[in-house]
Amino acid sequence: MNMIRTFLITAVVGLLGISAAAASSGGAHKPDKRDWHFSGPFGTYDKDALQRGYQVYETLCSSCHGLEQVSFRNLGQKGGPFHLDSCPAGIPDTVDCANPNQNPVVKALAAQYRFKIVDGPDESGDMYERAALPSDRIPGPFANEVIARLANNNALPPDLSLITKARHYGPDYVYSLLIGYEETPATVDIDAGQYFNPYFSGDMSQALRPEFLDEHGHPLEGVEVPVGGVLAMAPPLFDGMIEYADGSPATVEQYAADVTEFLMWAADPKMEARKSLGVMSLIYLIILAGLLYWSYRKVWSDQH
Repeated sequence: MNMIRTFLITAVVGLLGISAAAASSGGAHKPDKRDWHFSGPFGTYDKDALQRGYQVYETLCSSCHGLEQVSFRNLGQKGGPFHLDSCPAGIPDTVDCANPNQNPVVKALAAQYRFKIVDGPDESGDMYERAALPSDRIPGPFANEVIARLANNNALPPDLSLITKARHYGPDYVYSLLIGYEETPATVDIDAGQYFNPYFSGDMSQALRPEFLDEHGHPLEGVEVPVGGVLAMAPPLFDGMIEYADGSPATVEQYAADVTEFLMWAADPKMEARKSLGVMSLIYLIILAGLLYWSYRKVWSDQH
């Protein structure tokens, strides 16, 4: 009995210690829950938002972040941002625009992409650059990790292919991070090339200025440790950076919402098909359950 009581006391003290450590480290703000188009069992992607999101990614995000798990042809597959059920006017009848490899929009996006494909070797044994094809993966901005770190103050920009699945709170976190940059709190000092964001988890107690610390290096009484952390990515979005052809607002919030929806599609391109299959399966099971119940009643009705 004494052993159980000792164990329980130790567990409670341990949990309190973890909570105190988390509180002292500052943590991060919980992202606000957004009502996304794809939320819920019947949610679908907004095709217009996906197209705008690709524009934001290609124009702004791709200079540092790759999307290397996605091929250009995925953009033209069913459910993708540039899928075509039929060809637009002017396209020869021999072209199957529903085929992502023949989709004229996808072919144009691949050919005009800002980064080239390194291919080869050629007949001389040399590697060479060429324009992308629909069958190619979307190329990243850096040839390798070393070059990426050299270009980003030793920080490694993550690949965004699965970012909405790899981060807690998923798309809500990505959206909140993009719009959540704030001025550095007056109580802390951060290095040049670092930027404060309350949605990025970190330990800001380590950045408190000396005048806010006691002789033991602990925050003075009444000094609050800022909630959030610092990251090497500068605020990537500003109002008016991109002018949408469809007239959507050119605001940070709109850019962030669109690119987040696009990144959610990149991480889960089969979501709509999966939800559709799930709904049909539920309908089938409900009908089957009804038939079985009716059969049961019919078979046993004369036994009572």
